[in-house]
Amino acid sequence: MDFERRAVGTIEGETFKIAPLHDQAQLRLMAAAATPPLETGKLAPDLIDVTTISPSIRLDLRYATSNNFMSTVFYREARALMQRPAAEALDRAAGNFAALGYGILIHDAYRPWRVTKMFWDATPLEHKQYVADPSKGSRHNRGCAVDLTLYDLETGRPIRTTSGYDEFSPRAHPLYPGGTSLERWYRDTIRSVMERAGFRTYVWEWWHFDYDGWREYPILNVPLEEAGRSD
Repeated sequence: MDFERRAVGTIEGETFKIAPLHDQAQLRLMAAAATPPLETGKLAPDLIDVTTISPSIRLDLRYATSNNFMSTVFYREARALMQRPAAEALDRAAGNFAALGYGILIHDAYRPWRVTKMFWDATPLEHKQYVADPSKGSRHNRGCAVDLTLYDLETGRPIRTTSGYDEFSPRAHPLYPGGTSLERWYRDTIRSVMERAGFRTYVWEWWHFDYDGWREYPILNVPLEEAGRSD
């Protein structure tokens, strides 16, 4: 008897997409009318561009393009910002990856709270575990999370793991047993190197890493193009 192969996630090379619950104009109005959770007693933000301290890091900022799960441009500039200690920890990880022949390719870092709010309001219930609850804020909002993969330093080509970025499927889970042995090796190597540098992976996404000191920083809602820049 022949069994039909069950589809899991997206076809290689395709970007996962959702059907948003609201149109973009309504999502922006809802986000503009809302305010982030109030927090006190946190460290003063010190966001820096990670490429200034780790030149080998490359960017593929999906939310600065329409190549993302909502097919919408959210950032006016493609910048990867993190709190200074988190950026320095990422630089240490970059050195360890380089020793293996790979560089870091970042899909997202600091994310304004209003964008998190838009993600949440747009995402259907069955996919809610893949987006942060704005009532609690995101590690991205604190400048202490990074979404990344690797690229080959010799060829410049991105590696392929068990899933694509922002794929809302079991293939995105850090312990997903499928895929090829090489894809799982890439995924597990990323996790191992990042954890040695002081990050922790997110339970639903192999590409998402939280800096251990994230609790010390406040939720921020400064637009990406304005954040980390002095007057």
